[in-house]
Amino acid sequence: MLKPIKLLIAAFIFTCSILLPGIATALEIGQTLPLERVQTLDGAYFEIPKNNTKNTLIQVWASWCPFCKRQNNYLESFSKRIPPGSMNIVTISIDKTPAIAKEYMRQNHYSFPAVMMTPELKQTIGKIRGVPVLLIIDAKNKLIYKEVGEVFEEDYIELIKYAK
Repeated sequence: MLKPIKLLIAAFIFTCSILLPGIATALEIGQTLPLERVQTLDGAYFEIPKNNTKNTLIQVWASWCPFCKRQNNYLESFSKRIPPGSMNIVTISIDKTPAIAKEYMRQNHYSFPAVMMTPELKQTIGKIRGVPVLLIIDAKNKLIYKEVGEVFEEDYIELIKYAK
């Protein structure tokens, strides 16, 4: 009797993974990430231009994550090191409230744009297996770089090749 139940559960999981890919799996290299217009913590909007020719760096973080804090410091330096306008940059906070994320940004003097994780972004990006997450999409929104976990300063220096 147990075997038919296991088969039924396996069939259900398989069906869900096909019908709900954004929920069941994380975004992988080569997949498209359609990033829509999103409101930043400071009230402005981040949007990839229609005739985009640049890569876009997306970093997912949380204020309570010590690895994210180090990585956000590297990102701040990186954003000042690359030629102005050579790359789109946006970060996504998974904090519980915008107030927490805003205060974190203010205390650390970060100048890069930050938005809150929304249900739409969560569906687009897929399952987050940990923070920080660093993604780079090309001009056609295809994922070309992905790193889950801390990326170190020397790794950020290598990412300059993605700035055009």
